[in-house]
Amino acid sequence: MDPLTLPARSWLFVPATRPDRFAKAAASGADRIIIDLEDAVGIETKDTARDSLPQTTLPDSVPVYVRINAATTPWFERDLAVAATLPITGILLPKADSPNDVARAVRRLPDSFLVVPIIETAAGAWNVLTVAQSPNVERLVFGALDFQLDTGMYDEGGTFDFIRSRVAVASRVAKIAAPVDSVCLSINDESQIAADAARGRRFGCCGKLCIHPNQVRVANATFRPTDDEIEWAKAVLAERASRPTDAVFSHRGALVDRPVIERANQIVTLASAINRP
Repeated sequence: MDPLTLPARSWLFVPATRPDRFAKAAASGADRIIIDLEDAVGIETKDTARDSLPQTTLPDSVPVYVRINAATTPWFERDLAVAATLPITGILLPKADSPNDVARAVRRLPDSFLVVPIIETAAGAWNVLTVAQSPNVERLVFGALDFQLDTGMYDEGGTFDFIRSRVAVASRVAKIAAPVDSVCLSINDESQIAADAARGRRFGCCGKLCIHPNQVRVANATFRPTDDEIEWAKAVLAERASRPTDAVFSHRGALVDRPVIERANQIVTLASAINRP
């Protein structure tokens, strides 16, 4: 199961203190599961939650990650040591402020493990490209809530547009997978969840962090090509196949050239991956 070839639309958190929910999370339809040792676990239970993971059965039907505690915390090294023994895809690295934070994690993990840095501080946003270019980085996550806490800025009225753009552009320059957007705090208002996810998609994100199973279906629907997009893409590629010598042509009254053809290929490829059993 290569995570880089699988859809990454929904990343569902489950507290490390609730192993009874691990299988339920994996059955929720989420593309990724994140066992959380950071914000979902209180200080007094962090050691117990972490040290119990090697004795816990982890899902194997979807890629599983562990969100460890940040490099500045006293739990960082032990979190890495335990995570390195688990049958997981990799880790989420919170408050990834510099390439050194990633390097410290990579040194303690198996070579096969992927690292997903969370950009959620001013320092992380400033150093985002060098973080993205660090070894073993799969993709980036934007953490709006902690970014707000760190900077005093609010995610309203487009305030964080620059940061989302910066994360997306850095991901592309570093040639890593597309980023994942921050959580939506609403767990029942589907229109709000969908609007929040749609914003992330506009900024080049491939998926969204989810804090409740109710959010998974909406995220999955938002970050998949629509039926109209799939129909358009297949029609463009069919016409391209019928005129292989034409580098540029008109399709339904619109110009089609290389970028349009490549976009059509991306849509069909993503749709096929999502529909793959």
